[in-house]
This record gives sequence, structure tokens and C-alpha cells, in this order.
Amino acid sequence: MVFAPINEFSKFTPLLFSISVISTVLIAAAGYIINDYFDVKTDKINRPETVVIDVIVKRRWAMILHIIFNIIGLFLGLYLALKCHSLKLVLFQLLSILLLWFYSTHFKKQLLVGNIVVSILTATVPLIPMVYDYYLMGELDVFTTIIIGDFIKTLEIIIIGYSAFAFLTSFSREVIKDMEDYKGDIQTGCKTMPIVWGIITSKVVTFFIIVITIGLLLMASFKFNKQDQLLATYYILALLIFPLCILIVLIIKAKSSKDFKNASLLLKFTMLFGIAFTFIIKHIYE
Repeated sequence: MVFAPINEFSKFTPLLFSISVISTVLIAAAGYIINDYFDVKTDKINRPETVVIDVIVKRRWAMILHIIFNIIGLFLGLYLALKCHSLKLVLFQLLSILLLWFYSTHFKKQLLVGNIVVSILTATVPLIPMVYDYYLMGELDVFTTIIIGDFIKTLEIIIIGYSAFAFLTSFSREVIKDMEDYKGDIQTGCKTMPIVWGIITSKVVTFFIIVITIGLLLMASFKFNKQDQLLATYYILALLIFPLCILIVLIIKAKSSKDFKNASLLLKFTMLFGIAFTFIIKHIYE
């Protein structure tokens, strides 16, 4: 949990956090299933070796699993909303389910819409626990809220930083995947960025998004360096910024679907290292 070591007044217990994670994972898994369900034709062209629907899992069972995962995820979200005394918080799960469904059926085939939807959903994940915690801490008196003000400010900066990183890297990866899947997408009537604007333009867009990401990471590393947090500084430079610099080179040189697949894989690992930075945060603030 990102903010547990920062905000000692947090009422978002490990149990509630675990429920939140399970809910998110189940809804995300349901989203992957329904995406594969509607994407069989394209996947048979782009990556036939990874096709699961109708090969390993029957279409009927895929749909059943999709429904079950979503129902459980939604009920867990409802439980969290009730614990926070605000039913409107279940909108997190409900909107995610709806957006992932329409992403699979419509959005992913449209210019930019699918890319932005996935990126927003990814960026929302770090924000959800913070929102839950704010509602739970609403029971605190004004005096206590003033005392923990610095904790809250630190929390907001870190969480917003995570969300920005998640949005930018997810958007970059979505565009890279579209370039990787160019041949299959064009045969199935998709209107993705590489198809509408071309591969070169898509490369340029990805380049600038990655450069923006690197710039924000450099700002974060300078801030940690001023605080004499060398471990955090070196971590960002070595495991986040350096791989992103390599990624830029790979994108510029990429010509084949395999080249874009390798770039996407590198970005996956970079995103994983971004998540693992949580342990550095815990080390700094505990």
C-alpha cells in the first residue's frame, strides 16, 4: 500500500486495501477476457500463438467467467462503499466494468478513444485507495485534520505522481501495441492511430509522450536528490529513465511487428519497476 507508511492516521486497513486490490484485479481480468472474446479474429492474424478463446477456453465459458468476475468485483466495491458510508464510490467499479466492455466492443477500434480510456483506467488505480481513505478519515475532527495536513500533502503528491506515470506509460504502450497490431487491425476495420495517421506520426507521438515521462521522472529524481534520498534518485535514473531512453531508440528503429513487440515488452518491465518503487517510498517514510 503506497500511503500506509506515510499517513499513520489512515483508516484504510490492510484488509480493506486487500479487498480493493481483489476487486480491481477481478474487474481487470474480466476486461481481458471480454477483450479476447471480441478480438479472436484480429488475434488470429496478429498473434495466433496466443489465442485462448475457442482454443483453450470455449466462448460460453469465457463469457461466464467474465460475468462472475465482474459480479464479485462489483460486490466487493459495494462493500467498500458501504464501509466508507458513501454508495457513490461503487461507481469506480461500475464505470470500470462498462468502460472495459465498450472498449472491447467499440472504443479500441476508434482513433485515440480506446488508448485514452485504458490510460485513464490505469491512472485511476492508484487514486482509488486514497479516495477511500479520505472518506474514512472524514470522521476525524478538524484539529486532527490540521495535524496530519503535511501527511496528506505528501500523500497527494506521491499518488498523483504514480497516476501520471501510469497514464503516460499506458498511453505509450497502447500506441506501441497498435503499431505492433497494424496488419491485423487494418484487416478488421479498426481506425487506430497508426492506420489513420500512419506509423511515422504514431512514432512521433510516442516519442513525445516518453520524453514528457522522462522529464517528470527527472524532476522527481532531483527532488529526492535534494532530500539526500540517493536510493530513490538512483532507482529512478537506473530503472525508469534509462530503460525509457532505450525505448526511444527502439521505437525510432522499429520496422516490424516483432520490433514493436520488443519495445512493448521493455515498457512493461519499466511499468513494473515503477510499481516496485512503492518499496522505496516505504523505506523513505517509515
